Amino acid sequence: MKPEETRIIYMGTPEFAVMPLQRLFNEGYAVTAVVTAPDRPAGRGKKLRESAVKEFIGKHHPGTLLLQPPNLKDPGFVQHLEKLRPDLVVVVAFRMLPEVVWRVPALGTFNLHASLLPQYRGAAPINHVLINGEKETGVTTFLIDEQIDTGNILLQERLPIGATETAGELHDRLMEAGSQLVLKTVGGLAAGTLHARPQNHFIRPGEPLKMAPKLTREDGRIDWNRPGQVIVNQIRGLSPLPGAFTTLETEGNPPLICKIFRASFEPATHRMASGRIQSDGKKQFSVAVTDGFVHAESLQVEGKKRMDTAQFLAGFRFDPETTRLS
Repeated sequence: MKPEETRIIYMGTPEFAVMPLQRLFNEGYAVTAVVTAPDRPAGRGKKLRESAVKEFIGKHHPGTLLLQPPNLKDPGFVQHLEKLRPDLVVVVAFRMLPEVVWRVPALGTFNLHASLLPQYRGAAPINHVLINGEKETGVTTFLIDEQIDTGNILLQERLPIGATETAGELHDRLMEAGSQLVLKTVGGLAAGTLHARPQNHFIRPGEPLKMAPKLTREDGRIDWNRPGQVIVNQIRGLSPLPGAFTTLETEGNPPLICKIFRASFEPATHRMASGRIQSDGKKQFSVAVTDGFVHAESLQVEGKKRMDTAQFLAGFRFDPETTRLS
């Protein structure tokens, strides 16, 4: 099938889903409809906010049919999809689909996942691979089935992880790689040359499966009694959002929440209590941990903007002897 003959319904919501959709349009595929989340109230004013995918369609392809169903099982919505007679449904960062939806297209429904499945199934794979200190990750396309992230695999691409890479930086690289993989997958399915394989074929003998569940607030709290590299990996995995955080306690002042967005670890032997601060007051802001020091390089105290260490120290005076992080 030629691109202009391949009828696609695309489903996605956040920024991660925009680039693959853009690539499909650029390649001339017949994107007959785009499905995204309903507008949600956000911010202090609770104004309705459109999804990144909806904003993209409104700006660049306003003539495309846009659907925002509150209920994916609604018979009217399902009938609408059936009338569009799609060859494929492409899903990127969307909700779990009911069977009545993913069985609609003639060639199947596939999803793009930001990990090397079956590793890191779940809602937050980019964060968890960094938190766990992985050296490699990737993107996977797979056919959707009754469970979450368990369907037969179509294609994968591996990517190395940089030693200091943050979740935001890795997100952007995986978005680029995922966009290319979506194009390869659509082309292969349309040509009938791509065949799916069960996920158990991708499990190495004796290799435990690691999951990537939705992040909670407690996932962001830094425990300074943990090893330094573990803490740095946590900071990388949560930067820039939602951000790893700690409590800054100074004598005579109420405690403040402090987020750390970038840090490095220096192994060292010392006698300082975990959470104690070592600083020259100019460029160095380090926190003692059991096996050395974590050097904060970018941070934000509640009520202030994000700053590098020098900017932070220029405006925040404290006594290291009576100040600690907890």
